[in-house]
Amino acid sequence: MAKAIMLQGTSSHVGKSILATALCRIFKQDGQRVTPFKSQNMALNSYVTKTGGEMGRAQVAQAEAAGLEPNVDMNPVLLKPTGNSCSQVIVMGKPVGNMSAQEYHSGYSLTALGVVSECLQRLHRDFDVIVIEGAGGPAEVNLKANDIVNMRIAKLAQAPVLLIADIDRGGALASVVGTLELLDPDERDLVKGIIINKFRGDINLLQPALDFLESKTGKPVLGVIPHLDRLGIDDEDSVSLEDKQQSATSGEIDIAVLRLPKISNFTDFDALGNESDAHVRYVRQGEAIGKPDLIILPGSKNTTEDLLYLRHNGYEQELVRLVKSGTPVVGICGGYQMLGREVQDPDHTESDFDTVMGLGLIDSITVFAADKVTHQVKAAAANHRFLGIGYTGDNLTGYEIHMGRTQFMTPVDAAFTIVTRSGEQVAMPDGAVSADGLVMGTYMHGVFDNDAYRRAVLDALRVRKGLAPLGITQNTEARKAAAYDRLAAVVRQHLNMDLVHQIMNQPTGK
Repeated sequence: MAKAIMLQGTSSHVGKSILATALCRIFKQDGQRVTPFKSQNMALNSYVTKTGGEMGRAQVAQAEAAGLEPNVDMNPVLLKPTGNSCSQVIVMGKPVGNMSAQEYHSGYSLTALGVVSECLQRLHRDFDVIVIEGAGGPAEVNLKANDIVNMRIAKLAQAPVLLIADIDRGGALASVVGTLELLDPDERDLVKGIIINKFRGDINLLQPALDFLESKTGKPVLGVIPHLDRLGIDDEDSVSLEDKQQSATSGEIDIAVLRLPKISNFTDFDALGNESDAHVRYVRQGEAIGKPDLIILPGSKNTTEDLLYLRHNGYEQELVRLVKSGTPVVGICGGYQMLGREVQDPDHTESDFDTVMGLGLIDSITVFAADKVTHQVKAAAANHRFLGIGYTGDNLTGYEIHMGRTQFMTPVDAAFTIVTRSGEQVAMPDGAVSADGLVMGTYMHGVFDNDAYRRAVLDALRVRKGLAPLGITQNTEARKAAAYDRLAAVVRQHLNMDLVHQIMNQPTGK
């Protein structure tokens, strides 16, 4: 039976996901068969597995760090907020319906506990170590009765708990003491250590506070992890998007991503932001698009509401004007749907609107259906017409997550041809490129993770500005691997791994 360790936080966004990723990498480096696990995740940044199941992106990064192919056992329940305190509930990779927060927490969550338990049993059987991530904080007393992600899971998995506090936001000591005070005695006993995360400054000045914390709580402080910038690891949700409103580089190519209220899968653009000549910025409400070299409409969990957001905030008019004056635009998934003539939702799958007019940049209509399309895909391109780059390639990888089906009113050039879908050979057109080559839409998330295609687009933008093309400069997979290794090295240096191993080898009741 696998040993388990669980990371819980004093609140959301304290660094649980990143530290879980680090531990997955560390245990892998030490020769252990390690797997991540988070029973219930709430995020719009999701991923599709090889078998077509949808799961949270954080567990995908953790699986990659562990050297594993992601699967839904690692994240059996995913909640994707749709608006108005409602979420689409996804169990074992497939949607089971939209529920209000009240419906889910008071009526449904505990029914999923059997599925969660079965996943844990399989992971205990197949691995040496399980790194478990909690959600929010365990002291949220209003949610505890129906909790299936924090202390109930620690007990089910027989996992000791490490409690993480974010010192960068202030009040870390009080949050640790307060969290422990609000736990039941048996829950408090499960907490075997404290981690202080995101520290900036002189550790010697912090030491008196650490001594106090250990004396006050009776729990050891296992480590103080420094604040880590620009990790290069996929983020879980749009909360983390606030931390990276623009890419680290300030290169010659200005790329404006419209920061939609229901933006999803914003990791689609991380690889672009890592290029030395690309400056990726997220245009928030009230900010002007400016005069970028490329505009991107990202994925959305609620296409109709985000389309209305563009209209009501003046972005539709600005975007259409820019395209007519020669600025190229790319729409991915929901953004692709917005580029068309209209979006129809007759069964109110996504919203209360029957029909919303689109941007009219592609002659298409998207109709939402009750069933969700989720596939990993491979695609090919032959003389790709976007920006006139003439790209040809047959090994583009990505994934689809969408409810809508897009139909064309007049013939168009497809952006790509899907050649495999969830492992099955197909020959399906995907997306569209306008006749002038300035507008492209695709359902394929992750298209810019393909090094040769990403570079072809950036080099075409360079040529438009009178700059020389650079050719391929980045290897996305190698960059990810290096990022996991860097993270593991820093956490090893600042976390008492000997004590972590000791804690994991103790029965949880001691």
